[in-house]
Amino acid sequence: MHVRRFATRLRGCDPTESNSKEVTISSAHLTADGFDDPPDKARQEPQDRDNEPTLIEHPVGGIPPIVDTQAQLQHVAKKLRAGTGPVAVDTERASGYRYGQRAFLIQLKRQDETIWLLDPESLESLEPIQQALKGVEWILHAAIQDLPSLRQAGLWPDRLFDTELAGRLLGYHKVSLSALLEHKLNITLAKEHSAADWSVRPLPEDMRNYAALDVELLHELRQVIIHELEAAHKLEIAYEEFNSLLTRPHKPPRKDPWRRTSGIHEITDRRTLAIVKSLWTTRERLARSRDLPPGKVLNDRSLVAVAKAKPRTVPQLMKIPRMRRKAASRDARRWLQAIQDGIKIAQDPDKVPPMRASSQSPPAVKAWRDKEPLAARRLQTCRNRLSRVAAEQKMPLENLLLPETLREICWRPPEPITPESVERRLCDLGARAWQIQATSAVITVAILDPDPLEK
Repeated sequence: MHVRRFATRLRGCDPTESNSKEVTISSAHLTADGFDDPPDKARQEPQDRDNEPTLIEHPVGGIPPIVDTQAQLQHVAKKLRAGTGPVAVDTERASGYRYGQRAFLIQLKRQDETIWLLDPESLESLEPIQQALKGVEWILHAAIQDLPSLRQAGLWPDRLFDTELAGRLLGYHKVSLSALLEHKLNITLAKEHSAADWSVRPLPEDMRNYAALDVELLHELRQVIIHELEAAHKLEIAYEEFNSLLTRPHKPPRKDPWRRTSGIHEITDRRTLAIVKSLWTTRERLARSRDLPPGKVLNDRSLVAVAKAKPRTVPQLMKIPRMRRKAASRDARRWLQAIQDGIKIAQDPDKVPPMRASSQSPPAVKAWRDKEPLAARRLQTCRNRLSRVAAEQKMPLENLLLPETLREICWRPPEPITPESVERRLCDLGARAWQIQATSAVITVAILDPDPLEK
């Protein structure tokens, strides 16, 4: 049974209409000296698939400079507005060097040779770009990684094509950009700066080249993937999945993010836990003010070690081996103050944090067998049977239905359990129409009559 049959309207969960029109454009090229027309170069066709992949070392239109003034940005917006067809988009972050996940470079390319590299840190607002691309389909690879930083920069697509997600829906085991380019276009890219500090300025030419290559071939990759999605009767569900990335509710800030501190499981009393929270809060404030990753200010293991030791003086603090690093010791008095603040919090029954955070989510799956064996049976049965459905559709189980959705319905199934109530519950949990059609009957039967637990 083809997946195409699943892409139907279902109780308010409507599939997104697909649009696969292909067009070409021409644009102006930004050079280091200003703006001029790009060289007239044609891309070579992919080599015979029996040959070694063709190495692409530079963009066909040359290595672009950085757009870092409002005047240049207005020019780029004008050129983008004049174009037609989708726009390839990528971002570069500096999460290992700077605070947060904001973009330090945004790459844009329509279907000609012109690639634009925007420096969001130097530009007052990217609103001209947002307006210029209104209604345009954006091509991203692994959009879930780039969309948050794009939103932070003031950019958001109206329509989306995600080449990485499409690769998953087609059943590819390797879905990195390099893997898909090699498999589909017989092309490999010269890539050397994936973990680089993208906040440095001026940005070296080799890094600009790396960034430009990320969008150089997204149009060609999209084209061949669209043909394959159509052949597999998956184009409609692909666009439904892409649209879900744009319309899913914005997640609120995580409650008690300090509880994700690595090594916190070593803490066995609430007083020390309060100190961890105080140290984490101080570290977060310092990291934000200095625009540094929190781990560069004080890593998690050091934070936990300090909380457990509870030093009262600088010499006592410096005896902790992990605190001898310069980055940690420079704020010695701040850490001591944070310890004292944590101790004060621990003395107030209304403020001291509980050992375990309250949560409405199901517990860890490994605990189900002991806590709720019937739920464990449901989950095991659903997983086994849905895995066969996913294999028939040639896609990973997690793309057939999100693991958290499956866990939730197995832990708290609807009452009464009927095909209709399961469909409604899946829809409420965010499953798309095609997913509901593909999985609801299997889930209903599995929940009603689960198999015995495997040993």
